[in-house]
Amino acid sequence: MKSILIIGLGRFGRHIIKKLNEGNVEIMAVDRDESRVTAIADQVDNAQIGDASNQEFLESLGVPSFDSCIVAIGDDFLNSLETTSLLKELGAKHVIARAARDTQRKFLLRNGADEVVYPEKQLGEWVAIHVSRDNIFDYFEISKDYGVYEIGIPAKWVGKSLKELDVRKKYHLNIIATKKGQVIDMVDDVDRRLERDERVLVIGRNANVQAALKETTRGVLGF
Repeated sequence: MKSILIIGLGRFGRHIIKKLNEGNVEIMAVDRDESRVTAIADQVDNAQIGDASNQEFLESLGVPSFDSCIVAIGDDFLNSLETTSLLKELGAKHVIARAARDTQRKFLLRNGADEVVYPEKQLGEWVAIHVSRDNIFDYFEISKDYGVYEIGIPAKWVGKSLKELDVRKKYHLNIIATKKGQVIDMVDDVDRRLERDERVLVIGRNANVQAALKETTRGVLGF
């Protein structure tokens, strides 16, 4: 079982805990605000009230024993920076820290963070992508240039097999799964024909996905 230390129990930290509880993960949660700690105490294995930028307190948590340490502090960047640095000094295996802008990211990486995430920026990008095309239902960024998109099936694709469509050759994209309701099926039969009420999960370069969807809205593929 993996063990995770989460420092900072604002909305971001609480959302992480909610998702982690869907798996088999041991969670310790920390915040200096007693009310925040009390609110999530029954959702984690261990909850501690304390200032994570205090070395003695942080040392008492047994930092090296955790598989990952997540610094989810969003309202005090100096505290976040000090906590990130101390975690690494105390032997943290892997530190993920939250940033609001690129300048913060640079400081966090220089001071011990192995990864930096931008919750607000990433959410903003997802919303922009989602509203830019009517047929994008979900999106997951793999890198700056690549992503996984959940899209509706164009009308001209209905009833056709993946082999017939050959989107890899036409658009340099790969259909990796189909989705019907909440059921996802990985693509393992290129002769399987697509149904109208399905969606497809497509992976590829963002520019290629957008180009294919642009053709769709022009009626080349047509909904």
